[in-house]
Amino acid sequence: MTTSEAERQAMRRALELAVTPGVPLGPNPRVGCVLLAADGTTIAEGFHRKVGGPHAEVEALREAGDAARGATAVVTLEPCNHTGRTGPCSEALIAAGVRRVVFAQPDTNPVAIGGAGRLREAGVEVVGGVMVEEARTVNRTWTFAIAHRRPFVTWKFATTLDGRSAAADGSSRWVSSRAARLDTHRLRGLCDTMLVGTNTVEVDDPELTVRDEVGDPLPHQPLRAVMGMRDIPVGRRVFNDRAETLHLRTREPAEALSTLFALDRQHVFLEGGSTLARAFLEAGLVDEVVAYVAPMLLGAGASAVADLGIETISDALHLHVSDVTVLQGHDGEDTNVRLTMRPQLRRS
Repeated sequence: MTTSEAERQAMRRALELAVTPGVPLGPNPRVGCVLLAADGTTIAEGFHRKVGGPHAEVEALREAGDAARGATAVVTLEPCNHTGRTGPCSEALIAAGVRRVVFAQPDTNPVAIGGAGRLREAGVEVVGGVMVEEARTVNRTWTFAIAHRRPFVTWKFATTLDGRSAAADGSSRWVSSRAARLDTHRLRGLCDTMLVGTNTVEVDDPELTVRDEVGDPLPHQPLRAVMGMRDIPVGRRVFNDRAETLHLRTREPAEALSTLFALDRQHVFLEGGSTLARAFLEAGLVDEVVAYVAPMLLGAGASAVADLGIETISDALHLHVSDVTVLQGHDGEDTNVRLTMRPQLRRS
């Protein structure tokens, strides 16, 4: 079944609606919906604004009122078929008398699947897979988490040109420039969980919050997760009231991610420690690497990752570079280069 140019234009608009500023990145997918009249003109629009709020289809149907009867609904994600915090969107579309539904990405969430089938049973024309790759990009980590039943893991570290994350005396402030640190806070804000090991908390006492340019914490904060078996001293800054904190008493990356997924967490920002980085790398549970490279040399000191047991170059872990960005401050500070590498680490 083909789609019209009006429907494709409506899908582009629905994708724009899905990423409206202020829409949370999770735990629900970001979704946009456009209702079209028979002549291809727009009747109404909607998008999912917050957890527990009306879904995009319901928002558009409310705006359209009786004009929704006989309309075409163009939506970025297959309408859901379950009752959670809200009712099934498939049933809402049927009740409104929508004639045709065009969607981009299939909903593979086990609790929500079946919307397209329910619509067809009710006699609604359904077309799926329209601009599906664009829709998956809108919900990159949600799509990954649903497919793999665990959060997407981004490992971030800062390093000198010779691969050192700290000097021989343990000092590391500042391997990265101010521009890189601000960029790190931007990336932190795109995740729902920040993960470090107990040793990082004991030695560095990080607060693990997302802060603005003047250093003030932002209103919305990711979960602070600390992984390891040791008790954490209660006076550490991760226990302040600026964000929620969870102690994951395990050394197994897969177990930690399983716990976080059960808590509706979909994107982990791995920041803490060379030993923790090694554990995730060896488990094959790093999905993206963000490295800030500083134009300096130390010659000795701590490495970003602990010994991986690789003794020959043919066994090296190869990263596939997807982006290179030069970060330059406005006050003449050192330039850093941000390397983004994904989707996987592979042995050559």
